[in-house]
Parts: sequence; structure tokens; C-alpha cells
Amino acid sequence: MEKGKGLARRWAVEFAESSALSSSSSSGIPDPLGYNISLHDLDDSTVARQKKDAEAAWKSQKAWEVAQAPFKNLMMMGFMMWMAGSTVHLFSIGITFSALWQPISALQGVGKVFEPYKDSRVDTITPKLLFIALNLAGLGLGVWKLNTLGLLPTHPSDWVSSLAPALEVEYSGGGLLIN
Repeated sequence: MEKGKGLARRWAVEFAESSALSSSSSSGIPDPLGYNISLHDLDDSTVARQKKDAEAAWKSQKAWEVAQAPFKNLMMMGFMMWMAGSTVHLFSIGITFSALWQPISALQGVGKVFEPYKDSRVDTITPKLLFIALNLAGLGLGVWKLNTLGLLPTHPSDWVSSLAPALEVEYSGGGLLIN
């Protein structure tokens, strides 16, 4: 005899044909203490509205997180530029190029970055403005590094070869003063 054949099912449940058993009053079994059926029969529009409100709050939070992301990049890039020093060599030029390129490419794609968070209930103007401001600060940091490296034409002699070059402001002297 095969296992389970010929024996009556011990844990079988008979479901009634009518769908009227969904309410406890029609089954004759009283509701448990503390159970309120009105809490569970919420209107579908209320549930849908709560779901949309929760989604709008989530989108708003994510939009602010995306808007604040360039700040982390700004701090990292500032540290890397400080570590690169103020002399012109391959590493410092690469870091400076990266500091200029990343904000420019981020500013070109502002619309695409905030596209997933676009909703009639979500304000994306303020996060976009913060995103733009932080990327402009990163661009300013890159331009400052270019100036520090002496790669920006800031003196008339940089444009006209017949003019005398600018005097160096920095003076280095060391050792002991001997009279």
C-alpha cells in the first residue's frame, strides 16, 4: 500500500460554496476581542492616496540625496588636489582635468539625473538648484587649481610676448643670516 493512500485526510478543511463567510457575523463566530472590522475595510481611495503620498515622500527624499551627492565629490576632489601639490606634472594636471570635467558633465545631465523623481507632488526645483550650486563650486575649485598651477592667463604678458613677465610674488630664503 502506497504511503498516504487509503487513509482519510486528517487535516482537511472544507470550504463553503458561498462567499458569505467573509464576514464573521454571517458565520456565527464572534469577532476576537479588540478586532474592529471597520479598520480593515478601508476605502480603496484612501489606501491609494496613502500609497501615493508615501511614494512622493520617498521620491522627495531621494531627490535631496542626489542633490547633495556632489558635496562628497567636492570634498574628495579638494583633498586630491591638495595632495597633488602646486607643481605642474602629469598627476596634478590629470586631477585638475577631472575636477573640471566631472562638474561640467554633471551640469549637462541635470534633467536626466532628476527625471526618476519627477512628480506633481515632488518639488525638484530646490534640489536641482542645490545640485547646480554644488557642481559650480566644484568647477570653481578646478579653476582655482588651474590658477594655482599657473595655467590660467592672468597677466598681460601671457597674451602679448613683447611685455615683461609678471614678477614672482613668492620669495624663498633660508638658512642663517650672516652679517
